[in-house]
Amino acid sequence: QGPVVETGGGLAQTGGSLRLSCVASGIMFNINVMGWYRQAPGKQRELVATITSSGRIYYADSVKGRFTVSRDNAKKTMSLQMNSLKPEDTAVYYCRTEGDMGEDWWGQGTQVTVSS
Repeated sequence: QGPVVETGGGLAQTGGSLRLSCVASGIMFNINVMGWYRQAPGKQRELVATITSSGRIYYADSVKGRFTVSRDNAKKTMSLQMNSLKPEDTAVYYCRTEGDMGEDWWGQGTQVTVSS
């Protein structure tokens, strides 16, 4: 396992829920922004949500009202609660950590599959 590890992916039905977790305990730099990204087969990686160390949150329009991101700065963890899942949410979800000095580290990803 690397310094950033995602867990919680799996299979869900349309309308169901999943919760993803990111643990960045192996990161030694001060983490400013943590974010969730996803990449579906044949598509580019896209931003899902970000949260800063001060709690400022951004969501992609496609997940607003359905996904909720949260973070524990002390534990270097981040979660993504995904509700009302749709087949188009199917992708590999990645956790990204960005430091104050331009440090940038990604996890290996976790697969989320939503069946119709």
